[in-house]
Amino acid sequence: MTTRRTRRTVRSATLVAVAAAAAFSVTACQSSDNDASGSHKAGTSAQSQAQHESASLTSKSASAARTQTLVDGSKAKISKLGAQHYRAEIVSDGAVIATLDANGRDAGMDGNGMFVTLTPGGHISSWMDAGQQGPGTFNLEGDWKAKVTKQDEDHYRAQIIGNDGVMGTIDANGHDAGLDANGISIVLTTGGLISSHE
Repeated sequence: MTTRRTRRTVRSATLVAVAAAAAFSVTACQSSDNDASGSHKAGTSAQSQAQHESASLTSKSASAARTQTLVDGSKAKISKLGAQHYRAEIVSDGAVIATLDANGRDAGMDGNGMFVTLTPGGHISSWMDAGQQGPGTFNLEGDWKAKVTKQDEDHYRAQIIGNDGVMGTIDANGHDAGLDANGISIVLTTGGLISSHE
């Protein structure tokens, strides 16, 4: 007899909980239908939650950063953000002084005579060089040549030429640009300075 009463009590409690949930659902629907501001608040809350979840997913998708020492002694904190997407923060004396973002294409920069490239696969290179000032045609490492032309103020373009003709183009339009040419790192600056490193 005790067992039967316990089962009835549990079943009764379950029915009460279901009824309460149904009543809450109806009340929420009525409030949403009758109160436009309530609907707006609910939408805002849902949007806020979606943004929070999106930020959370982005945080999870970014891999743990690795650190690499560059040729001038500064550090590059390299993070994977997605498929063919890496970011490198250049840190000197505890402060981030530059950021390279290789999202589907190579990135490069000139940091006061230290040239740095980052590939979408996460490979980073750095070297010290005076560079060669364009416009003009210059010999690069790996038997490449670069034909550098001025397009506009803070906008230079370099055609990378191999034995079979033009193999690629670097466009430094408003910011420095980089390219990995079969293992040869190349940087072109917005001022027309070009440098390469094997």
